[in-house]
Amino acid sequence: MRKLSIIFFIFIFIPNNSHSSENVVKFLKEGKKIVFIRHALAPGNGDPNNFDIKDCSTQRNLNDEGRAQSKRIRNFFEKNNIKIDKVLSSEWCRCKDTAKIAFGKFETFSALNSFYETRFSKNKSKQMKDLREYISKWESDSNLIIVTHYVVILDILDRGTSSGEMIISDKNLNIISNFETN
Repeated sequence: MRKLSIIFFIFIFIPNNSHSSENVVKFLKEGKKIVFIRHALAPGNGDPNNFDIKDCSTQRNLNDEGRAQSKRIRNFFEKNNIKIDKVLSSEWCRCKDTAKIAFGKFETFSALNSFYETRFSKNKSKQMKDLREYISKWESDSNLIIVTHYVVILDILDRGTSSGEMIISDKNLNIISNFETN
């Protein structure tokens, strides 16, 4: 009984910004939004000890479902004619592959790299400062797409995400909606 009370409390009192795909499309067609996308499904946790940013064979990579999620992201944006200003990606291969499959053209931006593991955590402050600065200077009538990691999205938006999930915010980083591509 106590477990049911807790679940009830969560559903009643915790805000849920999830909207229907029609509402998400409406928000994105308005432009001037930032779309944070956690890389598509790449099974596992963290990176192998032999991780090399220049060698995808040493990293966690998208599996078949992750590639399918990336295609669903592409189809969502194409089907709805969502205007995109720029696509930025972490330098990790799972993010670059998500960006490439979903959008084709993208640029890497080191501020979007993961700082999940201890060996990368020293980069967190500079990365988040650089990302906030980039966003504060960004101006466009279209949307900015950011393909990154759970920890980056959690730090900047105070919101966890699942693989392939999109979190839509305004330029002030106020969350407007989210959309899952599973």
